[in-house]
Amino acid sequence: MRQKTIQTIKEIIEAGNIDQVFLDRLKNDQRKGVQKLLQTYEKRLQKQELLEEQYEEITSIERQLYTNGLTNIVGIDEAGRGPLAGPVVAAAVVLPKDFKLLGLTDSKQLNEHERNKFYKVIKKEAICYSIALVDNEDIDRINILNATKKAMRSALSQLTVPIDHVLIDAVNIDPLPYTSDVIIKGDQKSISIAAASILAKVKRDKVMREIHREYPMYQFNNHKGYGTNFHLESLKKYGISPYHRKSFAPVQKVMK
Repeated sequence: MRQKTIQTIKEIIEAGNIDQVFLDRLKNDQRKGVQKLLQTYEKRLQKQELLEEQYEEITSIERQLYTNGLTNIVGIDEAGRGPLAGPVVAAAVVLPKDFKLLGLTDSKQLNEHERNKFYKVIKKEAICYSIALVDNEDIDRINILNATKKAMRSALSQLTVPIDHVLIDAVNIDPLPYTSDVIIKGDQKSISIAAASILAKVKRDKVMREIHREYPMYQFNNHKGYGTNFHLESLKKYGISPYHRKSFAPVQKVMK
């Protein structure tokens, strides 16, 4: 049989038209280019297997709830508890039972490109979702924990489907008229919470970029309001903006 060119082999691999016979031929092909293609393919296969395993782990809570007869399971998470400026944002989302998005996890573990890509998929495929913001003035008035709970409750109240069960990342917002679980590091253990973390994070980043256009000297588009060295130096140089959280110690220090 005539030996295939390396380019042809590459096209076959990229098309996914691979069986064990073909793989065995590649393993016996001593051309360096072929062996490099084979190594790349095997690495991709290993990564795919790892993502499938992670998917099984992050959907285990939901699968158990579905087995118990529950349908509309809500995941809730927030973004922005730690920054010195801007709102805290919470999202609530109900995913379909067959929702599958390999690589979905805690938004902080993903880069901006991945978050934005997942954000679009989640919004498109979710049964229902909502996003709620509590601004810095409310944060100063009721404190960040209560502001976080307020945002979570607001997001939950805006859902337009009947709720069977609620999964919440780390924050207890009881009493609720539904059964619920508070899960520590829930955005790494529940696909519903992970999806909510993406919605909240991407929305908050968008808000901070809008604030940046109004107050570019702080570079909110880069640090999103967190207390980086540049941000702290900017506070010393320019003072506070209307979006800074006056109840937070580093901001209070500048105000004295």
